[in-house]
Formats: sequence, C-alpha cells, structure tokens
Amino acid sequence: MTNALHARGPAPDGPRGDVDAPVLVGCSHGTDDPDGRAAVRSILTGVAAYRPELDVREAFVDVQEPEVADVVSHALDSDAPGAVVVPLLLSVGFHVKVDIAAAVDQPGATAAAPLGPDPRLVDILVDRLETAGLAADDSVVLAAAGSSDPAAALAVESVAAGLADRLEQPVTIGYGAGAEPRVPAAIATARADAPPGGRVVVASYLLAPGYFYDRVMEAGADVVAAPLAPDDRLVQIVLDRYDAAT
Repeated sequence: MTNALHARGPAPDGPRGDVDAPVLVGCSHGTDDPDGRAAVRSILTGVAAYRPELDVREAFVDVQEPEVADVVSHALDSDAPGAVVVPLLLSVGFHVKVDIAAAVDQPGATAAAPLGPDPRLVDILVDRLETAGLAADDSVVLAAAGSSDPAAALAVESVAAGLADRLEQPVTIGYGAGAEPRVPAAIATARADAPPGGRVVVASYLLAPGYFYDRVMEAGADVVAAPLAPDDRLVQIVLDRYDAAT
C-alpha cells in the first residue's frame, strides 16, 4: 500500500503524491465491524496501488474518523490543486446530498458520483450469487441498505433490473431501512412465489459486512451471498468516478 493512503488523515510531512492531480478522498459511511472496515479499506488500498501517483485519503460520514470535511480541508491546505471526494456509497442519499455536499462546498473541492448504479456492480452480484451456489429454481432477493431519497430507489431498481436480465429470472427488492418493502418482507414474498423445493437466495447489494449485512443474515433467507467488497472492479469504478469529476 502506498504511503499516500493515510489511515487517519494526511500526515503533515508525508508523501503528497502527484502535485498536479487533486487529492482523491474516498468517503464511506463508516462501521464498527472490523471485517467491514477491512473490506472498505481494500478498495482504497487498491486505488492507491493502481494509481500510485495519486494522493489517496480515506474519510467517513459516520461512526469512524476522520470526518470527510476535515480530510477535505487538510487536502486543500496542502500543495495539491484541489480535492475530489468519491462516495464509497452505492447510491445518492442523505450522506451524498448533505454530508459530502457540505464538505466540498469550498473552492477547489468537488464530489464525484457514487459507485452505483453501474453494470460492473451487477457483474459482482452475479459472481457472489454463483459462489453462494445459486440454483436454477432459487428465488433471488436483492437486499439494499435503503434510503428515503427517491433517486436512491431508482438506482437500486436499475441494478435489480440488470441483475434480473443477467439471471434471466425475476429479482425481488428488499431494503434494510428508509424504503419498502423491508428485506424480511421481500424474502417472505419470494418464498411464497418460489417453486416447490426452491430456496430464497439473497444478493447483498451492500458494500461490506456491517450492521445491515447482519440484519440481512437474520431475515430468513436460505442463502445470503457475500457483500460486494473486496473486488478489483470496485477499484476501477472509484477511479472512473474520480476521473470523470476531474
């Protein structure tokens, strides 16, 4: 891992990366789950390894520190020509529109689009389901964290439609919070519609283990696939979002 990725914010006398490129601030929600922290950090570790010339820093909107506003301010105080916050989030919502938007509301800072929707996320979901042993007669539920923002629901619906096309079967959506139906209700609906002997398999449209993944595991499915991270395709999505914003 390059020294340009700082676990607790930028070191005052540490490497600055490419002084001609804005600092890439990867901002995730934050979690108390050690596996979740490692999974999310693997994305930025991959970004720093793939583009060692970039100054890559991590930030959070909740639970963990440093806060995104502080990281952006530190980046702008350096000799870098700006900062781009890439939301390590799967859709728009409160944290993108409020927390991250406030952090970049200053000259030299901007926010990239969140990671989803993106066809590569569908590819990862398919791989996770295949690894979990998805069978032809299984019913699939796409479990997302959820948001009250209508744009977030549209993003999840886009991914669900892409997944249904790839699997050539219907996909039921369930949310952990903020929207309906909730994951247990979606699983119950899928089970009622499943053929005799068919299982209910959850595709976890979640970035990493943590609170929502634990709730999905308890929601009554027969099989729950792993979350999206770690995966090299997430690294490429982050870099694409950064490049588009710069």
